[in-house]
Amino acid sequence: MDDLERELRDLSAWLDTPEPPDVTARVRARLAAPAPRRRRWRYYLAAALVALLVALLPPGRAALADAVTGLLRFAGITIATSPAPALPTGEPSPLPSQRPAALHEAQRLVHFPIRLPAKLGPPEQVLVADPDRTGSYRVATLLYRGGTLRIDAFDGRLDPAFHKLAMGPGVELIEVDAGYAVWVGGPHALTYVDRTGTAREETARLAASTLIWEEAGVSYRLEGDLAKPDAIEIANSLR
Repeated sequence: MDDLERELRDLSAWLDTPEPPDVTARVRARLAAPAPRRRRWRYYLAAALVALLVALLPPGRAALADAVTGLLRFAGITIATSPAPALPTGEPSPLPSQRPAALHEAQRLVHFPIRLPAKLGPPEQVLVADPDRTGSYRVATLLYRGGTLRIDAFDGRLDPAFHKLAMGPGVELIEVDAGYAVWVGGPHALTYVDRTGTAREETARLAASTLIWEEAGVSYRLEGDLAKPDAIEIANSLR
């Protein structure tokens, strides 16, 4: 034993050392108590960020997800993210009062500008559907590639015009030049909802991959056998 160790041992007799505290009750109370402020702020910050994201999106573009019902409302379209019982197999009926129209005529029949994708050029056919009492149509559809590729445009400030039953987990929120968009990356059921809010089940059909977005109060859905990057490129080329 060296001199330093001996001196420390001698000094210990002069020190008043209390009994070790019982920390069990203290730990239990700590666990039962609300999170300390330095931890709670993280939860508050996360909630504030979510609220800020929704607040920054214009009403027609805001995606409102309901984790209980499995619904996503976005740009005038309601998407059921829960798996549907079955996909439609029959031939669907056209949208209400749907008819072909020349592009310049269709532009007169709707209350929103019909924009064309520079990536695709002029459409092979234009359809208008669901007129009101004044003769103003609610939906304009541009058809390409023999009708296998289509762009539906409608007033996104109105009540939902389409109801999708998306199968599986292939529904995601992405970005396009206009802002946020929803990508449905696989086959899904599509039903039209008329001006009264009634789902027209006779219009139900099996839809291909679809990109949904809204810009300047107009909602768009691009549908076809497309990969997500190609769909985004077409959406970004609207003029």
